[in-house]
Amino acid sequence: MKLEKKYPSEVYLNGKWLKPDEAYVSVFDRAFMFGDGVYEVTPFYKGKAFKLKEHLKRLQYSLDQIQVTFDAFSLENLMYEALDRLNLNETDAAVYIQVSRGAAARSHFIPEKIETSILLYAFPVALEGFENKTWEVMATEDKRWHRCDIKSTALLANVMANEEAIAAGFAENLLVRKGYFTEGSHSSLFFVKYGVLHTHPEGPEILSGVTRAEVINICADLNIKVVEKAVHIDELVEVDEIFVTGTTTQIIPISSITHKNKKVYTARKDSITRKLQKVFIERTRK
Repeated sequence: MKLEKKYPSEVYLNGKWLKPDEAYVSVFDRAFMFGDGVYEVTPFYKGKAFKLKEHLKRLQYSLDQIQVTFDAFSLENLMYEALDRLNLNETDAAVYIQVSRGAAARSHFIPEKIETSILLYAFPVALEGFENKTWEVMATEDKRWHRCDIKSTALLANVMANEEAIAAGFAENLLVRKGYFTEGSHSSLFFVKYGVLHTHPEGPEILSGVTRAEVINICADLNIKVVEKAVHIDELVEVDEIFVTGTTTQIIPISSITHKNKKVYTARKDSITRKLQKVFIERTRK
């Protein structure tokens, strides 16, 4: 089922706070024409940012990779102002940031002296109760480009993969490249085999997840071994638990995977997933 989302009542665009119907960008903005921009989403638990530095660091990484000169950390005060302006500083919320290279006459090369375009807004999000959810998912071929480590606004392949899952009645689409799982259409992916956690190593084939990194930190504290190695789809017979992570997804166990209209995985356990959820709740709610 698709959940309808609402526009925020106010957004920050290039130095001004505006109503959504007053916020416009040029038709020649390169994010509009080429997807030439990057974005970030940061969660706030009851008004308190979780891993704010890490989220802004990831935004800065993406900016640096596409060679846009902008200081991501300069947006910190605006993020809190967005929460204040929408009265979200005492509830669960998130802040969306998008940085476009800017507007210029259309060309595949990057013109010089372009002024970046900044969009930022806060929105309410339900972060409580994730530990009570499980997802049935599907798996399909990973058709995305080879720089998934850049959090680009060009998300057409992700959109198509997620739409395929939602239209078929699944919660997420797990992506497979040359037989190996990479990540979900909008989530990071973990497998538990013989008590050991497995996840795809960081690199161009996956996004460096902030929640993913926190789960690995929690595992270190709980003495749970983590192996950063891709899992092949044929290895699912050895897997006891699978879960996905994300900024607003947090940690959700996978109850089953369907691949090519055949159920190829059914969860056998959830003990490690539940331990990680418990610690994650403690850390985000303190």
